[in-house]
Amino acid sequence: MKRVIPVLVLSVAGLIPVWRYEPSIGTTTSTTTTEAVSTPTPTPTATSSSSSSSTPSTSSKKVVQGTAINTSKGTVQVQVTFEGDKISSVSMLQQPDHPQTTAAVPVLIEETLKAQSSKIDTVSGATITSDAYVQSLQAAIDAKGA
Repeated sequence: MKRVIPVLVLSVAGLIPVWRYEPSIGTTTSTTTTEAVSTPTPTPTATSSSSSSSTPSTSSKKVVQGTAINTSKGTVQVQVTFEGDKISSVSMLQQPDHPQTTAAVPVLIEETLKAQSSKIDTVSGATITSDAYVQSLQAAIDAKGA
């Protein structure tokens, strides 16, 4: 009888984390669909790229969207703002609604602004999102050059 009470208490204590566990459902925080991918250059700043030969591109801003990358955690898509050849800002158009992703995004953006390229390290614990971020970022960088 003396062993029954500790066994029950420890069993309940061990099951509490299982009951409270909330698995990620792989949803994204954005309601943007593939329409954003099919129209990556609808902004007025993007049209200046077609006439960049007549205007200096060093002082112009250009906003480019990367491709949407589908992962097991959700869709990842970035938008990059260039000032001349320099990456001035990066924002997430779509990202998985997952705690590791939420924590990783500021680190990824900071690393991108420091490196000024897609050659950045992945964030531990958010490897899938980090890899998709790099792919979308590289697509945006490539689209800027086109």
